[in-house]
Amino acid sequence: MLGGLGLMMIAIIGALGAALCWSFSSLISVYPAQILGAAAFNRLRMVFVTLLLSAAVTVTGEWDSLAGGMMVALILSGVIGIFIGDTALFTTLRRMGPRRTAILFAMNAPIATLLGFLFLNERLVPMALGGCVLVVAGVVLAIVYGKRKDQLHQWESIRGTLLAGILFGLLAATAQAVGLILSKPVLAQGADPVAASAVRVGVSAVGLMVLAQLPLPQFKPQGEMSRKVFWFTLASGFFGMGVGMTLLMVALRHGDTGIVATLSATSPALMLPLIWIKTKERPAAGAWCGALAVAVGTGMIFMV
Repeated sequence: MLGGLGLMMIAIIGALGAALCWSFSSLISVYPAQILGAAAFNRLRMVFVTLLLSAAVTVTGEWDSLAGGMMVALILSGVIGIFIGDTALFTTLRRMGPRRTAILFAMNAPIATLLGFLFLNERLVPMALGGCVLVVAGVVLAIVYGKRKDQLHQWESIRGTLLAGILFGLLAATAQAVGLILSKPVLAQGADPVAASAVRVGVSAVGLMVLAQLPLPQFKPQGEMSRKVFWFTLASGFFGMGVGMTLLMVALRHGDTGIVATLSATSPALMLPLIWIKTKERPAAGAWCGALAVAVGTGMIFMV
């Protein structure tokens, strides 16, 4: 049996693993999201991940870990956290690019921490609280000051109005935080993380397929499906939802919501070297200072 320290380590590693998966997934999602539109892109990836996770849970026989009373919370978590949250997230990504989207989505950490304090009676010791604050500050610094004037890559362009992009980003962050709060009690009762992810993603897939039947252009594909778009979408789903979201559920099962949300929000800092590789443009000094703050804050959480 693992002690409290061992369980906390699992939570920390799971949350950081989720952040790394989301960093990679965000970068490979820009292209297909801009071609297909947020709704159509998200629908395809959700259907794929639902089939993938459902097959995995069927093989392992972990469906039995979900008691009847757990399903309501997981369904609500899927509707709010993934159906609404991910659709808003990729709407933001399509409008504002990965860097700005990351800073807005990172706000789910303080929101989840506050909700965990209000509704789950979670407490943070001063060292962990200080680490969370430093991580969030580092993420903000890495994104806000992460661009030099001579950086001209298309990911820095804004489509549509800035206000709309900000509102969609904040909606995504809030929905993600609420989804975490709804999932936490279920996972604490012993629900299998992969099975929980399968239910949450499956609910979102059903909702997106229903929206596709409405005679509204925003829910229809905005561009043509090509082989490249198809494979990029599946890769985004595999890393972002299949692996990343399952790691988040594992972390949430063993750690406090605030700490898990904060560590999973480090993806903007983890994204910096990936952006450098992709764009061939070195991130600004402020971006690296933010990444250092994230590393120090993570170390403070490890020390608890």
